Amino acid sequence: MEFLFIDLLGKPVWMWLTFVVVVLVLLALDLGVLHKDSREIGIKESFALSAFYIALGLAFGGWIWYQSGEQAGLEYLTGFVVEKSLAMDNIFVIAMIFGYFSIPRAYQHRVLLWGILGVIVLRGIMIAAGAAIVENYSWVLYLFAAFLIITGIKMLLTADQEYDVASNPVLKFLRKKLPVTDSLRNEKFLVRETDPATGKLKTFITPLFLALVMVELADVIFAVDSIPAIFAITTDPYIVYTSNIFAILGLRALYFALSALIHRFAYLKYALSVVLIFIGSKIFLADMLGLAKIPPVVSLTVTIGILAAGILGSLWATRNAKPEAEAEAKH
Repeated sequence: MEFLFIDLLGKPVWMWLTFVVVVLVLLALDLGVLHKDSREIGIKESFALSAFYIALGLAFGGWIWYQSGEQAGLEYLTGFVVEKSLAMDNIFVIAMIFGYFSIPRAYQHRVLLWGILGVIVLRGIMIAAGAAIVENYSWVLYLFAAFLIITGIKMLLTADQEYDVASNPVLKFLRKKLPVTDSLRNEKFLVRETDPATGKLKTFITPLFLALVMVELADVIFAVDSIPAIFAITTDPYIVYTSNIFAILGLRALYFALSALIHRFAYLKYALSVVLIFIGSKIFLADMLGLAKIPPVVSLTVTIGILAAGILGSLWATRNAKPEAEAEAKH
């Protein structure tokens, strides 16, 4: 059993295995027990599942704190909060994608399921590549920091603009190059049907497949922001990956909980913009102050404060919002 204590990317193998086992158990529970059949997930169930995943993510952070010390624990919690918050922004885009393709809530779970599995693999590849680059070229952290500041400013200036699904070049390319059915075929991504032009059987993709591609593409775009953000907090690959995955695991439940309440988070994007600017700026600020890095407790406190202000301000400003907005967000 000596191999369990071999160092792998800064942590013993047994810590990586513990994380993998936890994730596999969660996926098996979610996919094989709770949601093995396509159905509409109610808001009450979604909030309960979201609370469960958040509690589990925080508990894992407590375990990291116990195993690796206070700084590692605080860095994980900061990364978890930032990644969870960015995931909320991703929910806005996903809701627009489902609305554009008129995907019923009963089928949205299937798209999000495959989307999450793709995210786990994609983030793993991106984080491994990022860790290797940072380890060999530490100056890249300053590029990440500058990128976050620029992204935050850009997001701040365009926070009131909606994501335009129809103009996406990938969607245009797929529709131009691949045969697409004119409507959904239940929960199928691919179908074999008669081609009206030739009278022969042909494989078609469905709007549900297009929605899946757009959801995966949206995560790639958001990963470009979130990966530099977490590396600006910590360069420990274990903390980077675990905080990312635990933040993403509950994304489906969080989506169904918040998709009908999107209009209530009017200022969230502004808050996220400021968080990105802060995360990027603190690397340069630490150099100016002669510090190795801004203390993790300061980063965590400021991040939570900014997000809390954005969420509470949004809820207060939209306290008299019309229920029609909620109904519209469900479709």
